[in-house]
Amino acid sequence: MRGCSAELARWVDEQTPLRDALWWADMTTGPDGDTTGVRERIAEIQARYGPEDLVTFFIRQAEPELVAAVERTEARLRAAGIEVR
Repeated sequence: MRGCSAELARWVDEQTPLRDALWWADMTTGPDGDTTGVRERIAEIQARYGPEDLVTFFIRQAEPELVAAVERTEARLRAAGIEVR
């Protein structure tokens, strides 16, 4: 994705429940496939890449939006009667 800003700019962030659900799936599943919390997942990513890595920089910037997407998805799941850990 690095160096592809111009190509990626033509796609708008759709900000839909589907996008939130995809982020939820990624942010609540650890690298071993086990369920985890979003904050634990973000901490794991930062620890894996190290404090100076570009991935760590961007995950820190994205944290509020990622956490909000997870919270919205879990609220939707609960509203649909689906138990969330």
